[in-house]
Amino acid sequence: MSELPHVRGSYWLQTAPGPSRPTLEEDLHVDVAVIGAGVAGLSAAHELARAGRQVAVLEAHRVAAGVTGHTTAKLTALHTLIYDRLRRTRGPEAARLYARSQSEAIEHAAALVDELGIECEWERRSAFTYACDAGRVDELRAEAEAAREAGLPASFVTETGLPYPVAGAVEVTDQVQFHPRKYLLALADDLVARGGQVYENTTVLGLEEDGPCRLATATGATVTARDVVVATHYPVFDRALLFTRLSPRRELVVAGTIDAGRDPGGMYITPDENTRSVRTAPHQEPGKRLLVVTGERFTPGTGDTRAGFDRLAAWAGEHFPGVALTHAWATQDNDPTDTVPLVGLLHPGARHTYVATGFGGWGMSGGMMAGRLLTALITGQDSPWRELYDPRRLLSTVREAPSFLKHQAQVARHFVGDRLRPVPPVEAVPPGEGAVVRAGGDRVAVYRDEEGRTHAVSARCTHMGCLVSFNAAERAWECPCHGSRFDTDGKVIQGPATRPLEPREV
Repeated sequence: MSELPHVRGSYWLQTAPGPSRPTLEEDLHVDVAVIGAGVAGLSAAHELARAGRQVAVLEAHRVAAGVTGHTTAKLTALHTLIYDRLRRTRGPEAARLYARSQSEAIEHAAALVDELGIECEWERRSAFTYACDAGRVDELRAEAEAAREAGLPASFVTETGLPYPVAGAVEVTDQVQFHPRKYLLALADDLVARGGQVYENTTVLGLEEDGPCRLATATGATVTARDVVVATHYPVFDRALLFTRLSPRRELVVAGTIDAGRDPGGMYITPDENTRSVRTAPHQEPGKRLLVVTGERFTPGTGDTRAGFDRLAAWAGEHFPGVALTHAWATQDNDPTDTVPLVGLLHPGARHTYVATGFGGWGMSGGMMAGRLLTALITGQDSPWRELYDPRRLLSTVREAPSFLKHQAQVARHFVGDRLRPVPPVEAVPPGEGAVVRAGGDRVAVYRDEEGRTHAVSARCTHMGCLVSFNAAERAWECPCHGSRFDTDGKVIQGPATRPLEPREV
């Protein structure tokens, strides 16, 4: 078994810290304001600047340090088992448009890497969706056929570079793995060189859509723009009710060094074993590669995260003996109820507000696609896949209603059931742990640090009022309804919440 590393945190963030950007302090007028500096927001901002628009990016934390900074950074059009489902639920043409839009986004990024001379560990590799269970072979064959029919260089194979046998796999050749931070920091630099503006630590709290759009920020500054792009991973504005069509999930990641000769030579994912994803990356130590293993998916605020890390580390050690784990972190994604991301106008009445969300774990190619699609919409151009990704598409009882109803049932169960659970007294919370307790007739989220000091905040998520739960491994309060996350003092780590948990006395 491989032990968990002493170093915690994203490898991408530690190896590409990047420069600090200013905080917005004064009112601003631009053509387009982009909320969120992840892959979707920066891709859209960069494309818009290239199209001649005056652009400002507003990031609540740091550039490419949220979900994008914690990704596994596989840039591929093979998204586990999507093509057979698309072919069955939305038809072969939808599958073809999906494959084309994702593939063109990858090649556009490749062109930017060459044009701007970006050093981001860009490597061409095959992508595989595999299974070790022979009972899933027919499913994999169908996916290979659907992906090939959609236009991808796909085939069904039984041999891979993995150090263990598989029953079968879908292989798509000529895909990409890269260092996401190095790529996006270079994109932000080029955006600024083209006259764009990038602001960090600037939380957007309000949006007015009448006439020119107006954004209110936590610093008190106001941004006026003709168009606004909401690219905050999970939308921070609820007027479109997109939260009813998005299901948040987290996955754990461990990374460490292996001998370069044991590199499996591709990007791999299986839906089995509660998901396992494997890839490697260049490493500064000669003769070594960085092994990145992802899996153990769970809903934020549920499950034993420390046990999940232990299971993932044990799996890495069993399948790649001798791996020296150096990093461990977690990532978060939003699954759309009908599989396809939501990219386009924010709601049916919107004219100048746009959204990009619901990438279902494939935000690298999806975010790049979204940047190009949003630029086309804002500059008055058409796109062949505009309708495929349109957030205003109607709920289909055939393809979406079962997932939609399941998600709403889960939210209702947490909203009501979590309030009925027994809670411990404050005295029962040990150092280094957190729990929701009852104090003064209210539910309070209490964390006790190693020195024994208590940190007490409201247990009600400021997004829609669900009760938060403590993630002991990451020392964060998490909302199981829509995925908002807060630190032990209540500060927002991840939206859709924009306001902190209120302090409480116990």
